[in-house]
Amino acid sequence: MKGREELSEVVIGARQLAGILGIPHDATGIVIFAHGSGSGRMSPRNNQVAAGLREAGLATLLLDLLNPDQEGDRRNVFDVTLLASRLSEAADWTRTHPKLAALPIGYFGASTGAAAALIAAAEHRNVAAVVSRGGRPDLAGGALRAVRAPTLLIVGGADTPVIALNRSAFAKLSCEKDLVVVPGATHLFEEPGTLGQVVMHAKRWFRRFLSSPL
Repeated sequence: MKGREELSEVVIGARQLAGILGIPHDATGIVIFAHGSGSGRMSPRNNQVAAGLREAGLATLLLDLLNPDQEGDRRNVFDVTLLASRLSEAADWTRTHPKLAALPIGYFGASTGAAAALIAAAEHRNVAAVVSRGGRPDLAGGALRAVRAPTLLIVGGADTPVIALNRSAFAKLSCEKDLVVVPGATHLFEEPGTLGQVVMHAKRWFRRFLSSPL
């Protein structure tokens, strides 16, 4: 039945990462979310984006990249290499799930999660696309030049310092890429309609590059 979807709580890997898995009927890809600045699977903004992606026929996985005991140390929140390793663990987990194993993988990163997504994509070539929302792709450093997955950077038009950081990172990417500036949006895309534009652009990118071989 078109429009049907399954939502469930999951636990991933040896580190028992808590996640929310959404699988629409006839999913064509799986998008794993990398939250930033201590946010997690309950992030209202990322859940809104995830709902929009599921409407477009994409499975979504929102998860806590840090265990509760790790969240207390703020250094872990900005350890993008650590966060990237957790994303890779989640990607490996999808290969063992009967409904996800054959689906192409995408990453959606916000804030520091964008750097983690790009590092993970650079290290594992099984990633088909990356989208960043208000991200800090610059924190990915030298990994930017190794990214092969098509990458879309979305930044708010009123988020001036982050625009500059995104443009600098964009210049270092040698993959297929695009940079979209959403007019009037601040860092968290709290202004009316701005998060909807993020959903629209993310759908466009993932629909283009996540197409199930089945």
